[in-house]
Amino acid sequence: MSFSLDTIKKPLVFSDSISLLIALSSISLIPFFLITTTSFLRIIIVLGSLRMALGTQQSPPNSVLIAVALFLTVFIMSGVWGQIEKTALVPYNKGKISQEQAINNAITPLKSFMLRQVKESDLALLIQISKIKVAKPDDVPIWVVIPAFIMSEITIGFSIAFVIFIPFVLVDLIVANVLLSLGMFMLSPVMISLPFKILLFVLADGFALITKGLLLSFH
Repeated sequence: MSFSLDTIKKPLVFSDSISLLIALSSISLIPFFLITTTSFLRIIIVLGSLRMALGTQQSPPNSVLIAVALFLTVFIMSGVWGQIEKTALVPYNKGKISQEQAINNAITPLKSFMLRQVKESDLALLIQISKIKVAKPDDVPIWVVIPAFIMSEITIGFSIAFVIFIPFVLVDLIVANVLLSLGMFMLSPVMISLPFKILLFVLADGFALITKGLLLSFH
């Protein structure tokens, strides 16, 4: 028995499968990179703290806070993402640069953004722990910049949250003292102060002030 090999032979090409696998892996890592390399972390900390300061429990719900934080992140990061598209995605799609060069070009503006936000003390601490020698901040590897950026964002986020808490805590104290002076021990000060805190927030145009403060806090 003989077999004919006259059919057209085509080499197995795995590039499409590999590209698909890389794309799917990248999509699954989007939430991770969104939290660790953008302004999202600081914004969601501030918005969550605002809800706690108001004492509104689950209003607005988590989905609303995440949506607001996401759109503010897109607004703040639009310049950085525009640079990534211009220097990395477009040249790579046109075949002008290699994949490695595209990755380096994409990391550069993102790292520059993180370095502008990071506290010098946090960056110096991680450089000391990692025992690397760098001549200038731009030479710090990305795997050191990211944790320093996360540390700084958490610190700055809670610093802003502390300022937000102050007026609402004062309202709670005033309401509690008034109730004590009137002998209304059975009434919950938190329940009575809630509408006053909401009224204060609305009259002061609090959300606009917080949004403006958040936007101006990024360099």
